[in-house]
Amino acid sequence: MEFLEDYQKIVAKAIARYTFKDKPEELYAPMNYIISHGGKRLRPIMVLMANDMFGGDQKKAIKPSLAIEFFHNFTLIHDDIMDEAPLRRNKPTIHTLHGINVGILSGDGLLLKAYKFFEDLEPELYKACVRIFTHTGILLCEGQQYDINFESEKDVTFDDYLRMITYKTGILSASSFEIGAVIAGANFKDAKHLFNYGKHVGIAFQIMDDYLDVFGDMAQFGKKHAGDIYENKKTVLYHYAMQNATPEERDELNYWYSKKTDNIDKIHGVEKIFRRTRVEEKVLQLIQKHNHLAQEFLAKIDVSEDRKKPFVELANYLLKREV
Repeated sequence: MEFLEDYQKIVAKAIARYTFKDKPEELYAPMNYIISHGGKRLRPIMVLMANDMFGGDQKKAIKPSLAIEFFHNFTLIHDDIMDEAPLRRNKPTIHTLHGINVGILSGDGLLLKAYKFFEDLEPELYKACVRIFTHTGILLCEGQQYDINFESEKDVTFDDYLRMITYKTGILSASSFEIGAVIAGANFKDAKHLFNYGKHVGIAFQIMDDYLDVFGDMAQFGKKHAGDIYENKKTVLYHYAMQNATPEERDELNYWYSKKTDNIDKIHGVEKIFRRTRVEEKVLQLIQKHNHLAQEFLAKIDVSEDRKKPFVELANYLLKREV
């Protein structure tokens, strides 16, 4: 999409201006390393899109958009340490290259640098944005802890899973849009509608990510195949499989999810049950359900349809990734 490419160029140019040249290099080089890999840089783009939707000054939103990008990469560094992930965006993870201590410190550094990007905002706007930003960070930490807990807990419900991914993924997308709207001067009602649009797009995006973990092309997405199965993550695929499995298959799932091992028999056994219970179809339907909810909130926002069009296109783009 052309509009997305335009935003990516704006964000890339801004990031290049804030490459770290500080010392010690052992701290800042890993921070530059993960930021330079970039990915699609969707979350800072969300800030800019929301700001433009309400006719805001883009220059005013650039640095806050970088705050979101730096914060997001901080979470990825720590996430990779917790998951013992060897790859991120098809590149070795920071803790793999430099060790866990450097990973923790460079992640912390990105978080603190993120806060500095709000400093140019006028006092009331600064308070509003930092309040949203901090609350988002707290919820994300709660979501991450739930995710860790669920690896060993037996009785994880579907609602538990949905709350966890809302906190881990949905809230950051939602808050990115809300911060952009607030900077542009949007009224409270419209900013909250956009927040809820972003929340449901984020939830759908995470469900798609869980789907692709098993059914996607890992060479394309730069992740270990079936990493969630290895980590005993009770994703939506697991829940749908448990709902539709035979008693014998439930016993087998419980057996494999009680062991943290990359035994190929575990991966094959769990995938076989996923396929037999047709979780693919159910998961894709759930993704479209949250996309529909997102579009309902978008429709409530009091701006022209032309200004909403990029948001419709963005959601469809994010939720139709190749498998």
